[in-house]
Amino acid sequence: MLKKALEGVLTTEENNELISAFDQIGNIIIVRIPESIISKKKIIGEALLNQVKIAKSVFYQASSVEGDFRTRDLEILAGEDNTETEYKEFGCKFTVDVKNAFFSPRLSTERERIANLIQNNEVMTNMFAGIGMFSIMAAKKKKCTVYSLDINPVASRLCETNIGLNKLTGKVISINGDATEIINNQLINKSDRTLMLLPERSDEFLESAINTTKNGGIIHYYSHIHADKKSEAGKLSEEHYLQITPVQSEILFSKIVRAVGPRYYQTVVDVKIFK
Repeated sequence: MLKKALEGVLTTEENNELISAFDQIGNIIIVRIPESIISKKKIIGEALLNQVKIAKSVFYQASSVEGDFRTRDLEILAGEDNTETEYKEFGCKFTVDVKNAFFSPRLSTERERIANLIQNNEVMTNMFAGIGMFSIMAAKKKKCTVYSLDINPVASRLCETNIGLNKLTGKVISINGDATEIINNQLINKSDRTLMLLPERSDEFLESAINTTKNGGIIHYYSHIHADKKSEAGKLSEEHYLQITPVQSEILFSKIVRAVGPRYYQTVVDVKIFK
């Protein structure tokens, strides 16, 4: 769709360089542009705004997601300079700030998978919850309680908003702060299921995930794995988890969540722990 929108704007060679996938979140488009055609970013932005009828804003992603708050630099290319929008997924409604709080539309399949796994009357700790999408989708689908933690105050505020939008007050509990400190102070052995969607730092927080998870509970452990063959990534992530975990664990499932670079994958391993 991106390449088609830019026919006549870029040469065939330039169009081939442009990353074909872009993120459309509500009425906002976020596009990544190769350095070789960065001089044409405004033209690209205007073309996208004209071609995608519901779009009100087109942003260039000027940095990767980074820092404790998991934010990114966005530069307005066309339309309204407003990074907040409404987004819907699997019957849930969300207010999203694409610049100031972590959000990825590319995790929708994984959000649905977790929501289907959670059982009635479970307690789940979502250690790096962002605006609360995993938490809210789980609580909307099942009768459960979710502690939704994030260190970014904007993300926690939006999580509170989204809890209200989806009528889940009391079922999803948003707590702003460092996940380790919150767990140590409030959530030791509280969780039947723990979600730790911070793949670049999962090893650092594994002890905290174990601390909040009950004996016999389940941890969804996400990581980034290099693999020469795509088919090997899931197995390599299982081996990595077993090498670093301090507790007896039963591997229940593993898979690639998405590719994040050449021979580089975001993976998830579902484990039952015993302590």
